[in-house]
Amino acid sequence: MTGLFTDESQLPPPEPTGPGLFGDAPEPAAAAPAAAAYRVLARKYRPTHFGDLIGQEAMVRTLRNAFAMGRVAHAFMLTGVRGVGKTTTARIIARALNCTGPDGTGGPTADPCGVCPNCVAILADRHPDVQEMDAASRTGVEDVREIIESTRFRPMQARAKVFVIDEVHMLSRNAFNALLKTLEEPPPHVTFIFATTEIRKVPVTVLSRCQRFDLRRISVAELSALFGRFAGLEGVRITPDALTLIARAADGSARDGLSLLDQAIAQTEPGQAIEAAAIVDMLGLSDRAAVFDLFEAVMSGKPAEALALTDRAHERGADLGVMLQDLLELVHSVTRLKSVPALRDSAELPEAERTRGADFADKLSMASLGRAWQMLLKGIAEVEAAPDRRAAAEMVLIRLCYVADLPPPADLVRRLTENPSAGPAPTAPGPNGGGVRAVA
Repeated sequence: MTGLFTDESQLPPPEPTGPGLFGDAPEPAAAAPAAAAYRVLARKYRPTHFGDLIGQEAMVRTLRNAFAMGRVAHAFMLTGVRGVGKTTTARIIARALNCTGPDGTGGPTADPCGVCPNCVAILADRHPDVQEMDAASRTGVEDVREIIESTRFRPMQARAKVFVIDEVHMLSRNAFNALLKTLEEPPPHVTFIFATTEIRKVPVTVLSRCQRFDLRRISVAELSALFGRFAGLEGVRITPDALTLIARAADGSARDGLSLLDQAIAQTEPGQAIEAAAIVDMLGLSDRAAVFDLFEAVMSGKPAEALALTDRAHERGADLGVMLQDLLELVHSVTRLKSVPALRDSAELPEAERTRGADFADKLSMASLGRAWQMLLKGIAEVEAAPDRRAAAEMVLIRLCYVADLPPPADLVRRLTENPSAGPAPTAPGPNGGGVRAVA
């Protein structure tokens, strides 16, 4: 602060802040560089051609033949679980219908060029003739009436108008009825593409007017290969076991798996490889080897060993309810191995299932596996309803341990049939003096 007796002529001149005498403004201060927006892997690697879609060979083959023969339908119904490529397929169809080629003279093709104005605009979600509507938020007749009015006018830039309606099963009954006539006989320049995860909620009158494609779940092997390729493009090292865990947790959905891979990359230090243990901690899963050890302890009738394993899993943060679900899945895998021995040579099964799972299949009877399945299935429902999930899960495991060495009901019935006089012996008298008999 300048004092009362400071000579102002000795102070430095102030910095110019406004325009100069002849209108020349001072050079503005350099702005801080804006951080580039990060695109998640699911959006960064979204397929742009039919050849990029994995696990949907039947649909891709049909669409390629339809474009080659000029037999493209005017309405499509795409159904399947989340993250298998319904909206992505709809956008590829929209580009295939409107692609003009690099020279601007091409027609509809199953291999859009990606460089013509129509392809570029559709990829950027800004084409005026390709409209996407979310039926979950726009469910009424007025929303459908807007689409019907739009079909009366020819496209502004593209060859065809494409209406993509996502989650179409959320439309109201009156909205479906309002769409029927236009859907049955649309103008030649209009194509409808519907996507839904609840195909049973779509009226049959709508389904009969569409060409339906059921997109299947993507297998664990295909997802593992896909995630490994994307991890390589991102410069990230990840072990095959970690890829398998992510693929299994994705449950057939490429988008879910890519979201998990994104999370795994973010939680790992740069330069380090992503290990299976990190994925187990991230997902709150139990270690796969621990699940096999727990199954062996339970089916051998060793409750102390089984509870020790659950204590260690609980200390690591694993949910015992999820561990029971892992056990249920393991029982299913072992049962399949016992029923179809040729599966032991399948490349889709992890190494643990092919070795230890096959060993369990040789030792355990079908009756024991069926009983374990029923008890685990009921036990998981008990865990979900119980106030203490850990206590409920431990009670289920203890029951499994104590029935492991019991004969199956079929053996008991056969024994009673062969020797009717050999009934169950009475136990010690109860508190009221009456004996209690065990009932087979």
